[in-house]
Amino acid sequence: MKLFKSFLFVAFLATISLTSNAQTSENPWAIAVGADLINLQDKNVESGLGFGVPALSLSRYIGAGFSVGAQYALGNTKNNGVDLDYTSLDGVIKYNLSEGNVLPYLFAGYGMSRLSDEKTSKNGFFPSTDSGRTILGGVGVNIGLDDNFAINLSTSYRGVTENDINNHLQHIVGLSYSFGAGDADKDGVPDQKDSCPDVPGLKEFDGCPDSDGDGIPDNKDRCPEEAGTEALQGCPDSDGDGVADIDDACPEVAGSAAMNGCPDSDGDGVADNVDRCPQTAGDPANAGCPWSDRDNDGVADKDDQCPDDKGTAANNGCPDQPNDLINFINSNENRFLFSVNSSKLSADNIRILGGLKALLDKYPNTTITVEGHASSDGSTAYNQKLSEQRAQSLKSYLVSLGVDSNRVKTVGYGESKPIEDNGTMKGRISNRRAEINRSAKLTIN
Repeated sequence: MKLFKSFLFVAFLATISLTSNAQTSENPWAIAVGADLINLQDKNVESGLGFGVPALSLSRYIGAGFSVGAQYALGNTKNNGVDLDYTSLDGVIKYNLSEGNVLPYLFAGYGMSRLSDEKTSKNGFFPSTDSGRTILGGVGVNIGLDDNFAINLSTSYRGVTENDINNHLQHIVGLSYSFGAGDADKDGVPDQKDSCPDVPGLKEFDGCPDSDGDGIPDNKDRCPEEAGTEALQGCPDSDGDGVADIDDACPEVAGSAAMNGCPDSDGDGVADNVDRCPQTAGDPANAGCPWSDRDNDGVADKDDQCPDDKGTAANNGCPDQPNDLINFINSNENRFLFSVNSSKLSADNIRILGGLKALLDKYPNTTITVEGHASSDGSTAYNQKLSEQRAQSLKSYLVSLGVDSNRVKTVGYGESKPIEDNGTMKGRISNRRAEINRSAKLTIN
């Protein structure tokens, strides 16, 4: 009867394990069946090694190498020639020391142990006179046979707190079965190993399908509905240019990766599919077309400061600087002297103006400004008017030689800008003058 009750209890534990469905790790539940050997350890004890069955356990992996569970064992031993029946029930915590097919572990627990003989046995599962509270600790190893089955070996020392129950060693040899891993998509790959747990797949692809049959599982295939190559992550390349169709802006025409799979027929760095002038090299900033250049001087109108006058790139599309004219302006010849109270040109002035006219003909796009000046003789108003007349004399003569009047501007400064001291005769002679301003009065149109 006692043995029948024990088996009923074991059946209850097994029923709990089979209906539990927690899934915190791969195969988190384990149930073990085996045989135990008991060896009493106290003083004044003469004990043999008793053998008994069954030794049953149920455990649950909780993470970080730890498991918790319960174990129940029946057995027998001898003490000084007296046959004793043995029963134990314990709560146990276990810690795995490593991972792999051979899995050593440490364990400890707390429970009850019972040693009784037929003559003194009391009724009850763990009667107080035959039983004692037990603290245990030990080592064990699981030797894996496959993903679920393993041989289990363990040994523990069991210290009993009551004086009439002996401390003892318990050795267990058994077979364990791990279970509990879910398989939501029913493809035969446990969810913990299934890279696609919600979609039925193949074991060789860790539970993922290969919809297009190209040998690349869908979870790694950028084009799961179209067969492709591994080099292109499962995508096809219709034009064979090394750019997958999914990335190719011109999938039917071979191109280059730099141009997103499109060609660049004119070699201007703009792909044909966005080049407004695909057969003529142009500027990427102008949609692949060349910029307009009205004066054909090689400088695009957008950069040409003189778009209607042929010039040079060095001068931003304008004609080169009139160096000869500039040199004249900066020379000593650029000073036209006049007599007192006179705006009449001298013979020397006329000679110099002839040379200036030739320079203006050489640079037809230039405009100059002639400045007139006077000494301090006379009133300020008179000197202002005289300076304007002197500047106008130079302009009138140049116009008479054929220079367009719009190219010569005049200004008079009176006696306000002397170059020498008006207190001396020599100074006053130098100040009665007209000149082309040396600083910046040369304009190129």
